[in-house]
Amino acid sequence: MEASEARKGMEEGVPGLAQEAVLVKSVSMPEGSKTVLGYDFESTDDDDDTGKDHATRVLESMLYTGFQATSFGQAAEEINRMISWRLSDEEPTGEEPADHLDPKFRAGCRCKVFLGYTSNLISSGVRESIKFLVKNKMVDVVVTTAGGIEEDLIKCLGKTYLGDFALKGAELRSKGLNRIGNLLVPNDNYCHFEDWIMPIFDAMLEEQKREGKLWTPSSVIDRLGKEIADEDSVCYWCHKNKIPMFCPALTDGSIGDMLYFHSYKNPGLVVDLVQDIREINTHAVKASPRKTGMIILGGGVCKHHVCNANLMRNGADYAVYVNTAQEFDGS
Repeated sequence: MEASEARKGMEEGVPGLAQEAVLVKSVSMPEGSKTVLGYDFESTDDDDDTGKDHATRVLESMLYTGFQATSFGQAAEEINRMISWRLSDEEPTGEEPADHLDPKFRAGCRCKVFLGYTSNLISSGVRESIKFLVKNKMVDVVVTTAGGIEEDLIKCLGKTYLGDFALKGAELRSKGLNRIGNLLVPNDNYCHFEDWIMPIFDAMLEEQKREGKLWTPSSVIDRLGKEIADEDSVCYWCHKNKIPMFCPALTDGSIGDMLYFHSYKNPGLVVDLVQDIREINTHAVKASPRKTGMIILGGGVCKHHVCNANLMRNGADYAVYVNTAQEFDGS
């Protein structure tokens, strides 16, 4: 019996409404529609004509895996577009300065990448990935929160340990332990941080009085990166590679506590926010002829600060957001 005849036999006696609802005929999929297909782990490097390794091909396969993996794959594609763009990809408009027409200049002019991230990424092992990016000059401007600065520095002074989300804060506090999610930070680490940072604040205040030095959050961070002198530190590599690191909420954490204590022990240190908002906005406004790209890991301050800076140039050319927010959050 042919399949069509078998189905016809099955349909006999089936209520018409149910039959119409279930056996709806499909339209043809648009030409070029992608098929859902995961990565074939049985393939070998020799099977691939592109010369790409397994890790690269796994990432590329995410695009066709479905669900959030497809969003991840789209993000990877967007970042690759940021990395690969050169001014030489664009036709001259005829309005450029003469030096911008030089083929060597155009081939070397790449996208200006703004990286924003929240402090929990530095508390966790993602810190090492971020360090790799700034050490190898793969981003141009960094924006983070106070914890993104201090946790990086504190990790140079003491270790962070794995714990458990269910550990009770009151019990930990009595033992001098602080919980960040399922991470544990001995309170001694923060004491070491105070011992380390207070003399630096004293020196900064002396420079302010003697030389009229104008301190901003980014210049404070640069100084701390210089002073820590530790190659495991994100702040250190931003200092060494002259990558500006902005933190508009610098006082929202242990650094704020230290500045508070310092204002009693040795008052007078001033940190100017206005100069920093001007500087980060200028990085975006004067990026031309470069395009700009935003990679924002998390939400809140770092996201808004990066987006607002690029708003000053009527938006970024590339953008990737990685966070747990919903559209109806309104942020």
